[in-house]
Amino acid sequence: MSIDSPKRDIPLEEIGATVERVVQETPVVDMHTHLYGEEFGSIGLWGLDQLINYHYLIAEVFRFSPISYREFWAMDTAAQAETIWKSLFEQNSPLSEATRGILTVLQQLGLDPSRRDLKAFRAYFAQQNRSDYTDQVFKLAKVKSVVMTNDPFDPAERAVWMKAPEIDPRFKPVLRIDPLLLKWEETQPQLASCGYAVERGLEGRTLAEVRRFLEDWIKRMRPVYLAASLPPDFNFPEPTLRARLVADCVLPVCREHGLPFSMMIGVRKQVNPELRLAGDSLGMADMSAVERLCGGFPQNRFLVSMLARENQHALCVAARKFKNLMPFGCWWFMNNPSIIEEITRERFELLGTSFIPQHSDARVLDQLLYKWPHSRTIISRVLAEKYSDLVQTGWQLTEAEVCRDVQRLFEGNFADWIASAH
Repeated sequence: MSIDSPKRDIPLEEIGATVERVVQETPVVDMHTHLYGEEFGSIGLWGLDQLINYHYLIAEVFRFSPISYREFWAMDTAAQAETIWKSLFEQNSPLSEATRGILTVLQQLGLDPSRRDLKAFRAYFAQQNRSDYTDQVFKLAKVKSVVMTNDPFDPAERAVWMKAPEIDPRFKPVLRIDPLLLKWEETQPQLASCGYAVERGLEGRTLAEVRRFLEDWIKRMRPVYLAASLPPDFNFPEPTLRARLVADCVLPVCREHGLPFSMMIGVRKQVNPELRLAGDSLGMADMSAVERLCGGFPQNRFLVSMLARENQHALCVAARKFKNLMPFGCWWFMNNPSIIEEITRERFELLGTSFIPQHSDARVLDQLLYKWPHSRTIISRVLAEKYSDLVQTGWQLTEAEVCRDVQRLFEGNFADWIASAH
């Protein structure tokens, strides 16, 4: 047998290098993003100015710059990016994960971050076209496909879907239903204007009509799952319209169509409205609501990500109790190296490889070029540590087994979870 055979036992001293290589080389399916294919036009964000104007950096710039909210929002996109660059990259060291991410993107594209020359970087991006650049980003990030966030209540996006476009197969649809569950007073008139016989108090045919609406959009989009971002006070059961819509509309439709329901729990919207998209915060949620859903609806499959660090241990424990619960990713404020490392280690220790370690949550295409390299480094470090612990017990580990495990983490677990979707 060749010394390079993947079936050979890996010596303890080679585990770190072997795991790092496998993790870096294995393609990933990014199972939750806010990215869009070219068919969606300007909804799909890409390029340097959009990257710098990401809401993480917008929130950060006000910690360093004396600029007022009013002054910042009065600027065009280019001027906003210049303000952020000057404050966070020229006048201060870019130590935060969001600012470091910009530099990683430049590095991944073969540019020299040490030049600190925004004009030169912009010149490079100005030469790119969306189609070729998308191919380049996917290749560099080793991303096979991304899962979008598709909101039928958004007029611009709805207009695209009504034209029945041919979607780039690398961009997988998801039916996002936040307005349905969280803004019923606004959503009900929209549904009524589209021909659905719905009433404010869910009377009459309303629940059946909501199910018809969901089924119509499932047929139109062919999503891989349904999804909602929920506040920390989300509970179930509870005497609310939200709970009735989940129990009597969302979950039955998901069961009928073989679709998981993804719940991202813990966001507190607009604690500072002057920051706009950057103004949301987080709160600790009650994990027992998830347990009651998993226990009460065993034929449904749930994807769950929690926004508060304090909820992560309970999520792992709940996943040990309910086989229809799949924890995924380190979402939003959790997507920082120190927390990713802690949560990934905790999940391996409690769940083995039966979870989805990460998703990018990317809102700008270019972010794939930093979010995945940064996460891969952490995942490989933690996984190598766990394999080393294993080998020190006398267990023998092969490269083929490492490849199997990493493929499961980066694609297989998600693919299995959505397998009956179509």
